Amino acid sequence: MGVPGARAVHHVAYTVPDLEQAVRFFVDVIGAELVYELGPVEDPDGDWMTRKLGVDSKASTRIAMLRLGPVTNLELFEYTAPDQRRELPRNSDWGGHHLAIHVDDVDAAVAYLREQPGVTVMGEPETIEEGPITGDRWVYFTTPWGMQMELINLPPGAPFELETDARLYAPGVPWRNR
Repeated sequence: MGVPGARAVHHVAYTVPDLEQAVRFFVDVIGAELVYELGPVEDPDGDWMTRKLGVDSKASTRIAMLRLGPVTNLELFEYTAPDQRRELPRNSDWGGHHLAIHVDDVDAAVAYLREQPGVTVMGEPETIEEGPITGDRWVYFTTPWGMQMELINLPPGAPFELETDARLYAPGVPWRNR
């Protein structure tokens, strides 16, 4: 049946190498709104970090919470930890990830991103021509610190909708118009 009382996804979270850089990128380039920052969160004399967060007991983190559009909260962590790994996972690695942003015009958004320092657009936008998401136009890009993201425009009426009553969230007005 699922988690009792579940209503929505509250947030997605990513660990970044430089919190200030990531906050500036998400606010200035992506259009997020900074809601709050906190930290450091640490327990230098105990094991709270291990018991509660599954990290080294000597780890310390600073946190920022941002709002992305009408329904998504994004939490960013900057950790320091004695056993910290600093390699970003590829999409094919366990824990691989990306954050996808629905845009009205993928090509216009790509032109904008190509002007942003440190952003790498991975090839040219493509349109899916067959299958359950025919008409989907998309492209991946990376942030200045290498986090993978995607621009996507999946028009209403995708073929998968003929096979199920389930529907994906359909964005409304652009973020800046709220």
